[in-house]
Amino acid sequence: MLNPLFVMRQWFRQIARRRGAAVSRAVGNRPFLTGIAGTLIATAMAGLTLATLYSGRTDALNHARETSANLVSLISSDLARNVEIYDLSLQEIAHRSQEPTVWKLPDALRRTVLFDRATMAAYLGGAYVIDPHGVLRATQEGPIDRSVKVDDRDYFIVHQRNPHAGLFVSRPFRSRLHEQELSFALSRRIDAPDGTFGGVALLAVRTAYLQRLLDKVSTGRNGTAFIVLDDGALLARKPYVESMIGRDMAEFPDYASARAGSAGSYIGESPVDHVRHIFAYAQVPGTPLVVIVAPAVDDVLAPWRKRSAIAGGLTFMLGAVVALVCWTLAFTLRDKVRAQTRLAELAATDPLTRLNNRRTLDRHLDEEWRRARRSGGVLSALFIDIDHFKRFNDTYGHAAGDEVLTAVADCIASVARRSIDVAARYGGEEFAVVLPDTASGAARHAAEKIRRVVEAMRVAQLPRDAGAVTVSVGCATCRPADGHNGPELLAAADEQLYAAKAAGRNQVKWVDWTQAHARQDDMHDHADPAKRHA
Repeated sequence: MLNPLFVMRQWFRQIARRRGAAVSRAVGNRPFLTGIAGTLIATAMAGLTLATLYSGRTDALNHARETSANLVSLISSDLARNVEIYDLSLQEIAHRSQEPTVWKLPDALRRTVLFDRATMAAYLGGAYVIDPHGVLRATQEGPIDRSVKVDDRDYFIVHQRNPHAGLFVSRPFRSRLHEQELSFALSRRIDAPDGTFGGVALLAVRTAYLQRLLDKVSTGRNGTAFIVLDDGALLARKPYVESMIGRDMAEFPDYASARAGSAGSYIGESPVDHVRHIFAYAQVPGTPLVVIVAPAVDDVLAPWRKRSAIAGGLTFMLGAVVALVCWTLAFTLRDKVRAQTRLAELAATDPLTRLNNRRTLDRHLDEEWRRARRSGGVLSALFIDIDHFKRFNDTYGHAAGDEVLTAVADCIASVARRSIDVAARYGGEEFAVVLPDTASGAARHAAEKIRRVVEAMRVAQLPRDAGAVTVSVGCATCRPADGHNGPELLAAADEQLYAAKAAGRNQVKWVDWTQAHARQDDMHDHADPAKRHA
């Protein structure tokens, strides 16, 4: 008794072989489609990788924006806290300067009253009281140089003209008291007892303070950071370029973006170094100061580009390998299918005449017989034999005989041209033709046409006095649904072939079993009284 597991295993193996063969045929018959499909798959893989890499690029830029925004926020907080402290000191200086008694005190005591310890901070360039004419009235540093006038400074002019200016942050300037140090001023107006302009309370702040804040920020190799006033005046910049301090940034169109709101970011090209930067900016609360941190796009994307180059290169190579394998497999299977098809053709074809061989004839005859039996159609068969073929071989040689066989085969193939017709070399000098859906008259016509075409042909291997090559043809027609079988139909055609030879050769003889069957039906109808009366 067979093991069920063994039977199932064999069954699955058979299914797998059939499906594998079907896949091989499908791929082999359409190598370009298979190669294109493999290429598309590789392209899709590359597309997904590129999409992922592009998403990584966006993430890198967004991370740089967030980091820059955080740095801007830290610097802004530090500035806001210190400016608030300095402003409190300025308010106190302005308030005390309005008291007449303060100006009656000795110099040392007056300095103590006017200026608190906050004005002694490391990056302050001095605390001053300036009279309505722009002359120094008091300073925390001691002796006063009354020859120095500041009535041309922007901080003095603003307070002189605008009683409501409040805290004013000046543009950077070169100090006239401290060896031309780069500084900017924080100032407030001092009112006289009658409300008119009474002078300016001033704190000079070295720009080095702002530069120190920016130097702590990491902006990358090509990045930059700077602090400007809201009117565009540059106060500090990293990397530090002294000649740029005080430059009006408002002349550059992109700077308008930094002044459009309290905070934000944008990507643009710097007019200074012509490098694309991610500009993150924020205005220091309560001041006209704007802090901008701008790492270079190339610096931000450098690690991403390195990773992308590796990932993209590997993806490209993998995709190329997949596409190459698919194309190689497709063409290999195509060649295999072609070889198998060629072997099948050789196995089904007579090598000399290129007609079907007897084995193929038997298979097609069986298929057409069963089809005609199902449909109720007719089927005809021709048996063809070359007349006096042995004489041709003995007289002119086998080469000439082979030429005659080939020429006759071509004549037969030229007549049996329908896709359903089957012409075959039956053996030796005999040929057979199966004509599906062909009645007796059409079959006789085809047989007669073959006979005439062969008779009219000329064989190059034969001398002119050799005479014409002729054939004898036997034809048989039947309706498979009426009975009989395929071999019997061929046997009937063979009998008619011998009848044609016996009658003198070079002619056609036929038998039509469909008519004989019809006559038998008529005889039964006459013999049966019920049918006759019906």
